[in-house]
Amino acid sequence: MSDVTSHHVRASVHSIDHFALNVPSLADAKRFFDAFGLQVVDIPGQAAELELLAADGHRWARLFAAPSRSLAYLCFNAYSHDMRALYGQVVKAGAANVSPMPEDGATGFWFHDPDGNLIHLRTGLKTSPNEKQHRGTAARMANTRGACTRANARRVIPKRLSHVLLYTPDVLRAVAFYECALGLRLSDKSRDLIAFTHAPHGCDHHLVAFAKSRAKGWHHSSWEVDDVNAIGEGAMQMAAAGFSKGWGTGRHVLGSNYFHYVEDPWGSFCEYSADMDFISADREWSASDSDPENSLYLWGPPVPDNFTHNTEA
Repeated sequence: MSDVTSHHVRASVHSIDHFALNVPSLADAKRFFDAFGLQVVDIPGQAAELELLAADGHRWARLFAAPSRSLAYLCFNAYSHDMRALYGQVVKAGAANVSPMPEDGATGFWFHDPDGNLIHLRTGLKTSPNEKQHRGTAARMANTRGACTRANARRVIPKRLSHVLLYTPDVLRAVAFYECALGLRLSDKSRDLIAFTHAPHGCDHHLVAFAKSRAKGWHHSSWEVDDVNAIGEGAMQMAAAGFSKGWGTGRHVLGSNYFHYVEDPWGSFCEYSADMDFISADREWSASDSDPENSLYLWGPPVPDNFTHNTEA
């Protein structure tokens, strides 16, 4: 890992623009993600593609019809003045199949990370928050009702994409590559089993996380909602739609966010998340290295056996 001094001279991406997944059934995908609360959009003239939008109106995901589930690519946004430096960092870090940089730099370039994941890096708007989002459940005054009936519960619609987690055969190698190539910084890790990284321009505790497996793979996408109550309502919303398998509700240690994971039709997960730790722009964060049994979750149900099963391995 690089030292603190090198952080300040390294260009960095600032956010994820979107991810693209290959899925075996667009019909199943449409039913699942619609139940999750995302807007599922059919692309005119593209029968083999869907798009996912959150409450902010941003296109956070593309879904392609394919024989099996896998990550098609992951797209990061950066400031225009950082693009040339980022290109040099990606090449120096040993990325494979790096495409040429366009003259204007706006459309960016493509490459493969050490695990073979296809990455697109381009100029784009910052989609991650610039400050800690304070959306916690407000304390109720005396003599007022604190909850509505279940029949009057509002549909849970995620605000935005929070982060993604990828399986990798070598967590520490992945962290080192994304730090050297894209400027992401280690937030916390647990030995060589799992690690969380953030962007230095103001970012949630993790933007991209890595978990150890025999092969690369897609573990989950995480979506921000208002508070732990919305997480519980989202879990009920999914159970009512027939998607009751998953893990939660609970609270993580690394990142501190409340969570509920719902298993999708292909063995990966979507997470409702709220109240994650936030690392302000250009603030140093002291990364911890915690024992696995003491760092996965503070409270919640036991971890199900399938939660760490990589269906792509």
